[in-house]
Amino acid sequence: MALIATALNWLLKKRIHQIELFMKYPHEVQEEWFKKLISTAKDTEWGKKYDYNSIKTVKSFTERVPISTYEDLKPIIDRLRAGEQNLLWPEEVKWFAKSSGTTAGKSKFIPVTDSALTDCHYKGGKDMLSLYFKLYPESGLFTGKGLAMGGSGSIKEVSNASYYEGDLSAIIMNNLPFWAQFVRTPSLPIALMDEWESKLELMAESTIDHDVTNLSGVPSWMLVLLKKILIKSGKKSIDEVWPNLEVFFHGGVNFEPYRELYKQIIRSDKMTYFNTYSASEGFFGIQNSKDNDDLLLMLDYGIYYEFVPYDDLDEKNPVIKQLHEVELGKNYAMVITTNAGLWRYQIGDTVTFTSTDPYTIRITGRTMNFINVVGEELIIDNAEKGLAIACEKTGAIMTEYTAAPKFDNDEIAHQWLIEFEKQPDDFDFFNEAFDNALKSLNSDYEAKRYHSIVLKQPIIYKLPRHTFYKWMKKRDKLGGQHKVPRLSNDRRYVDEILSIFDK
Repeated sequence: MALIATALNWLLKKRIHQIELFMKYPHEVQEEWFKKLISTAKDTEWGKKYDYNSIKTVKSFTERVPISTYEDLKPIIDRLRAGEQNLLWPEEVKWFAKSSGTTAGKSKFIPVTDSALTDCHYKGGKDMLSLYFKLYPESGLFTGKGLAMGGSGSIKEVSNASYYEGDLSAIIMNNLPFWAQFVRTPSLPIALMDEWESKLELMAESTIDHDVTNLSGVPSWMLVLLKKILIKSGKKSIDEVWPNLEVFFHGGVNFEPYRELYKQIIRSDKMTYFNTYSASEGFFGIQNSKDNDDLLLMLDYGIYYEFVPYDDLDEKNPVIKQLHEVELGKNYAMVITTNAGLWRYQIGDTVTFTSTDPYTIRITGRTMNFINVVGEELIIDNAEKGLAIACEKTGAIMTEYTAAPKFDNDEIAHQWLIEFEKQPDDFDFFNEAFDNALKSLNSDYEAKRYHSIVLKQPIIYKLPRHTFYKWMKKRDKLGGQHKVPRLSNDRRYVDEILSIFDK
């Protein structure tokens, strides 16, 4: 273990010089990657379609190649899953990261290539440690083990090939070098288990006696595991179980709603919470300051970035900003071109720049209304289809609705305010039918609702008729161009409406 720690420390310090290089020359590094991506893919089906061989400038690239969504690329990705190759990128695609659903289906399947795994996802993990050690040089992180919560996955057989699909974390863990198993816990078979309740039980049992120095994962699920460990250990705080615990590398959802909950169960004043921005499509940002959790935009991961001003998203031909054109404080939808063959792909996230020297960002939301407090990524399409199914099953007719998360101590649920033209015959059955419909439509919601461990059953309030009208009138938002906001990640709208309802 000591030899591994020494080698890792040396490698991480060496990488800091490369990070400082792209911080100093961001535009040159991005230009270099742009050229490399175009050159590498010129003989793929996609590269031939848009004649990549003749593209020499970013301007010609943006004029020729359209911005894509998952729905746009889905037919090609389906062909990749069926065994075809050399469609988007000239490497065999053996892994597909299963991500949250879209209007086209319950789940997305993001291609993951060798290059993306090595030059992006693994590099991001190593850089996370590099930047952490730069900020905390006295860290004892490698004196113990890291506890990482992984997802699950499985091998899928197709007519002439097989591929692996699952959570990105499962793909990463399955391909870790052998030495990595010495510095992490639990064992791989437990970490990759599919059944969450049994998995959490075994994770608690198998890690409780280890010297855990660091955690990594999504805050919601990690919180459930830590509470289970406290029960099993009989301790009052996690730092009594793991006295050398010093950092939680978190990502996936906003950490702020969980901060106080973590402080209640991890009481050590040396505990650090370290922000990252990773998705199935790539590893994009890492905290690089003690003073704030802004994210350094990682520019040498085989990703070329573009940005669409949020206010222009609905335009037919929105103005696209290159990195050197972004402005501080403005909201942008992020567009990426990657070494996994995602070409001018609109990932769906919105960011704002907090600095341009170096380039640092904060995640501001999604390009559509959504609820995502525990990683459920519930979108309007899911909500409206689910409500339609519940109405059909209960004879109800709905006129308006909105929803937001509700936090009650450490319990989290979605609160739905619904105005009915005709009320359901049975409200309990309506709630159950709606909940089940959402589970069938959205795999991330289904996972978070599993046995109500992370996300509780929806809370539905039936509002008196004309409540939404009164609210919109109060906000001076009457008229055809104004719409009731459907889903929100905060309670501003819901609390305003309830204040009218309570009167």
